[in-house]
Amino acid sequence: MEKFVKLTGIAAPLPLINIDTDMIIPKQFLKTIKRSGLGKNLFDEMRYKEDGSEVADFVLNKPAYRQAQILITGENFGCGSSREHAPWALLDFGIRCVIAPSFADIFYNNCFKNGILPIVLPQDDVDRLLDDAARGANATLTVDLETQQIEGPDGGCITFDVDSFRKQCLIEGLDDIGLTLQKAAKIAEFEEKRQISQPWL
Repeated sequence: MEKFVKLTGIAAPLPLINIDTDMIIPKQFLKTIKRSGLGKNLFDEMRYKEDGSEVADFVLNKPAYRQAQILITGENFGCGSSREHAPWALLDFGIRCVIAPSFADIFYNNCFKNGILPIVLPQDDVDRLLDDAARGANATLTVDLETQQIEGPDGGCITFDVDSFRKQCLIEGLDDIGLTLQKAAKIAEFEEKRQISQPWL
């Protein structure tokens, strides 16, 4: 998993509430078990018309936001079914940080496991960031996970809370597999001892 320490990138405003995982990545794209290739279908039903052409006024189709790495959105983001493809699609598009007043629990947890930093902020702070993000290509934010601060384009700072264990996992780039591999020597030692003491297993 890619480490997340400090991110400076364009922020895209998507001020909608209750964006569910089917809106993030519709069910017809869930056949794959690969984490790559889903970015082109992120927000598919909002980004594209029935003929496959782009919806010009959807935020991620606008030239200023095509390279966005931060998404500012509304409350209860990621609700609905517990598909891990949702953070995969965001990450494959290039989104490394999502900021909202609240998240659905399973989506929130899946973000950390896939290298995305979900930040919960009061609505007033989210509104400030949405205003910053509305500046288009000038909407550059810096998210510093170590100091737990978001710096806006005018230099203003907003602090955020994050669980210390999850924070360290992101900084070190450790997903569940990475955490397990840290114990590889102890696992091998246990297996060796068990083979001697219980060879019938």
